[in-house]
Amino acid sequence: MRAGPSQEDIRRHNLGALLRHVHLGGPISRAELTSRMGLNRSTIMALTSDLTAAGLVREELPRETGRAGRPSLVVRPESSRVYVFAFDVGPDRLVAARVGLGGVILDRRELPRRRGPFELPELVGALAGFARQMRRKTRPDTVCVGAAAAVAGGVRKGDGVITFGPNLMKPHQEVPFGEELGRRLGLGLPVSVGNDANLGALAEHSRGLGVSVKDLIYLHGDVGIGGGIIAGGHLLGGHDGYGGEVGHMVVNPGGRACGCGSHGCLEAEVGERALLEAAGRAKSDQNGDAQQGKHGREAVRAVVDAADRGDIVAQEALKRVGDWLGLGVANLINIFNPEMVIFGGMLREIYLGSAARVRSQLTLHAMTPQRERLRLRTSALADDATLVGAAELAFAHVLADPLEVLARAGG
Repeated sequence: MRAGPSQEDIRRHNLGALLRHVHLGGPISRAELTSRMGLNRSTIMALTSDLTAAGLVREELPRETGRAGRPSLVVRPESSRVYVFAFDVGPDRLVAARVGLGGVILDRRELPRRRGPFELPELVGALAGFARQMRRKTRPDTVCVGAAAAVAGGVRKGDGVITFGPNLMKPHQEVPFGEELGRRLGLGLPVSVGNDANLGALAEHSRGLGVSVKDLIYLHGDVGIGGGIIAGGHLLGGHDGYGGEVGHMVVNPGGRACGCGSHGCLEAEVGERALLEAAGRAKSDQNGDAQQGKHGREAVRAVVDAADRGDIVAQEALKRVGDWLGLGVANLINIFNPEMVIFGGMLREIYLGSAARVRSQLTLHAMTPQRERLRLRTSALADDATLVGAAELAFAHVLADPLEVLARAGG
């Protein structure tokens, strides 16, 4: 007969649940915690006391009560003391941030990146250097409880190895990115690694437009296109961690060549390269890649702006990619029946410039019951969605077992 959870297991679970409320929802009164968690007041008081003693939260009187009687203490995250490092590795930029408990970005560094395959020592050296700069500015009583990175590539579940990334790596490479970055950081903490679109979905679900949405799809565009799928409130990862590679869903068999080796992928028909070439704004080199200075989110925004001003070529380019984007989204809607689809990265601009074409394709190809209550939105977290997702991935450990993780970090 299987034994039930021990008192220590229950305590650990309740501590994590309470800290999650404070981390994601911000300052909250003991009375509201009692109501939300379904626990009695004395249990909530004991849990907040433990978290306060550990330096994870603090309690204080509310600024205004508006009620007679003794006010309920407000529990606040110790954002300036407890933090994680979050990293974002994209085709065009490297970002590092120190993010406090509660999701507050305390410090940040960003560096443009020249496109092409990265060299691992150079890449992790730059990120670790950013972390050292930010750490030198912290107070002596601060503690780092985790680190995580979002990367524009496929990440194998469990070991943080990047196994493919057409816009970041050479073909057929396996890069132990998490292990090497952890070694260079020298914090004694593992570095979690996740696909950028998956972490963008996690961020929107935790802190963006999808906070109350249990089924959503986040589509992220940089050079290519990725997707993160929240189903029933949980991130769909797949057997080996590669779930959500919607950019390599074939929408136009025999169409444009894709970096993955196939043809007609959503990424190939909708991505930055397809838009700029259709708009006559991409001069390609001998390898077929857009030259430096002729690409990036600013180039995509320029096409959308030109279309708004009446540029016929730009308008036709947006119609073309909008049709393929709409077809891809229709397929996803028919399969997953999401409540919301969120466009992030460069897809924010592309969707805003081609929304009518996208909706037209949904009318033609998405089943009526699936699209009736669907909401299409652009990311509330904008360019920071993937970075915020990396921070949430880093905080996952401390939220699962607050006291154990803090004790290990402090040691």
